[in-house]
Amino acid sequence: MQQRLSVVIPCYNEEEVIAETLRRLAEFRAMVVDMDCEFIFVDDGSKDRTRALLLAAQAENPEMRVIGFARNFGHQTAVTAGIDAASGDAVVLIDADLQDPPEVISEMIALWRNGYHVVYGTRVDRPGESAFKLITARAFYRVLNQLSDVPIPLDTGDFRLMDRQVVEVLKAMPERDRFVRGMVSWVGFKQVALPYRRAERFAGESKYPLRKMVRFATDGILSFSTKPLQLSITIGLLSSFLALIGIINTLIVRLTTTDWVAGWAEIMVAILFIGGVQLLCIGILGEYIGRIYNEIKRRPLYVVQDRIGFPPKE
Repeated sequence: MQQRLSVVIPCYNEEEVIAETLRRLAEFRAMVVDMDCEFIFVDDGSKDRTRALLLAAQAENPEMRVIGFARNFGHQTAVTAGIDAASGDAVVLIDADLQDPPEVISEMIALWRNGYHVVYGTRVDRPGESAFKLITARAFYRVLNQLSDVPIPLDTGDFRLMDRQVVEVLKAMPERDRFVRGMVSWVGFKQVALPYRRAERFAGESKYPLRKMVRFATDGILSFSTKPLQLSITIGLLSSFLALIGIINTLIVRLTTTDWVAGWAEIMVAILFIGGVQLLCIGILGEYIGRIYNEIKRRPLYVVQDRIGFPPKE
């Protein structure tokens, strides 16, 4: 039987770029003559005309599938929905903004056929991005690797090809706070990096403002490490030691001098420091407890409103 490729494209408010994305994917499809293909677009509750454009294009392309969420559930959840729906022997994840060139997928397929189960794109250049984003992204991956129990490749996004074996393992991982690139690293198998030059966004704006970037980084760190909890213990011990020094200093001043007001500044600093540490540690605990709470509710990861172009289930 001919091998089958599934390409998953999450979308959110991408009406300005959808036409060009479809054109570039069609050019890529013309290059892959020895594989069956399906293109799964997951509309993550877009507020613009993204879904209407996708549905109109699907009516003319039998290889195209569209999944429309009932609301915005987030990029990583949209990626998950595409993985769940994919039927290919290999599954590729690529964003609709064309920063990750579809033409690179051909190189991924070649490496996959050479025996690799995961081929992940490594960004060697990121034009069009601010210095702040470049610096914070670089720092994030390095901090994540220091904290994570699982090594995660540096400077990689979700742009990757995965073998069916890897996809089946991912589908068996129902966690709510998802960090897909970390989950793929956790799975294991034979993985290889493919360096490529990232392009600027073709149109539109980034869907990851600072608030979402911080939340995404938090998901990455807390989902793959308990070291923040261990760090809170270390900070607590350090603050206790400093508090002990303050107590000893206070006793010495009280017993050896008549100026009993001395040391009030140190005491105030110690109180504020310990209070700050306590709030920090409670916050870390709260993040982990919140994730436990989300898991035990057992709600579905996403709600599908439209599912168009898929073959009937047997």
